Amino acid sequence: MFRKDILCIFFENLKVNECGKYRIELNGESCLLDVEDTAFVVTSVYKTRQAPETEDYIYLLLTDDTLEKLNLNTLYIGNNDVLYCQVKNGKFLARFSRKSYYQLAEFIEQEENRNCFFISWNGKKYLIKNNAS
Repeated sequence: MFRKDILCIFFENLKVNECGKYRIELNGESCLLDVEDTAFVVTSVYKTRQAPETEDYIYLLLTDDTLEKLNLNTLYIGNNDVLYCQVKNGKFLARFSRKSYYQLAEFIEQEENRNCFFISWNGKKYLIKNNAS
């Protein structure tokens, strides 16, 4: 049985410390969590335009069922070519699921003669950093 209400409480009270350790703070208590990669996963990617003659935006659907605008400056490729970005006003890291990675790949371009990737968006070029070790 899957309890969505409990998962919502988990995400609402999730914190990360300066060392990158996750914890839940609830009712004056704190409990450390063992998170293998990221607590948040991008499950879907949507391109939208709010109104005519405005900028296009890329929105992310996260595992906590929230929708938020992608900050293209935070995209990077980690180990095993996994794509990541920052979410929740830069407080947390999120990993792209395979499905969402392919949805975003529609907008990714490669520099000629270089192993460098970027997204051209609203007249700007956003490099995707490669942080793989």
